[in-house]
Amino acid sequence: MNKKRMAEYELLAALSGIMISLQSRANGELSQRLGNSVEAALISFSSGLLIISIIAIFHKGIQAGAKRLITSVKKRDFPRWRLFAGMLGGSFVALQTHVVPLIGVALYSVASIAGQTAMSLVVDRIGLTGGGKKFITPRRVAAATITVAAVLVSAWDRLSVAHFSILAVALSGLAGAFVGVQRALNGQINEYSHQSFTTSWLNFIMGSIFLTIFLTLNIVVGNQHFVALPNGPWWIFTGGVIGVIYIAFSATIVQHLGVLTFTLFSTGGTLIGALLIDLISPTKGSDVSWYLVSGIILTYVGVLIGGQSRIFKH
Repeated sequence: MNKKRMAEYELLAALSGIMISLQSRANGELSQRLGNSVEAALISFSSGLLIISIIAIFHKGIQAGAKRLITSVKKRDFPRWRLFAGMLGGSFVALQTHVVPLIGVALYSVASIAGQTAMSLVVDRIGLTGGGKKFITPRRVAAATITVAAVLVSAWDRLSVAHFSILAVALSGLAGAFVGVQRALNGQINEYSHQSFTTSWLNFIMGSIFLTIFLTLNIVVGNQHFVALPNGPWWIFTGGVIGVIYIAFSATIVQHLGVLTFTLFSTGGTLIGALLIDLISPTKGSDVSWYLVSGIILTYVGVLIGGQSRIFKH
């Protein structure tokens, strides 16, 4: 691959990261207008499910992947419980829609990436990604420590503010941890489906089912009530669409760049996009300061160090 084509794929990887920030902003705004984060998450997930289901009708590769996965489950080659990885995705979006209006896209992104990085240590150590257990190297521990420290730096000037929610930051980290486990399980699902879009389709199905049940239970016990769709700008309903486009982007670009390079560039895109969104279209809870900018830079340093560890291992 020539340098020009490589640069184009790297740019697309960064743009895919920006999409994640845009999705966070759209879902957060929808949640704020609805006053119901679970319903907002369900709208986002179910719209994505509708789109990818329509694609699956005309995509023989997705159908073939589903058949391979079903066969593997029937033969008991693949544990059934791993099929529920999409529920972690549903939990991630539910937390995302709840937290972003409180602390903004940028701080949410920093905390979420920290959660993913820290959880990756646990996931690899117990061998959840497949291929056996992996040792926790000093370099990877340093990467996780730096990204966690970046959260503290990002929120440093807000820790003494009365209305600032430390719980919201902690939930952002938890959302990232969910993604870390989900990716590991999705990797195992891919080994049997041999089709990334089949895996994504399963994730959207499971996530939508989980959010439907969760919302129904909340309504039954009286904690929440169903809210009619709000009048607002069209972009607040694009969370599901962005998710499907991101899947299409990542599935294509990873084949050319590899997982490591894609992760590094997409993470950079996510952080830069989050910062720009909080500058251009901030939520009530966002506050762009030099502490936040420093935390974003520190987060990417941690991601780079974590990536270097994988380079040296190979």
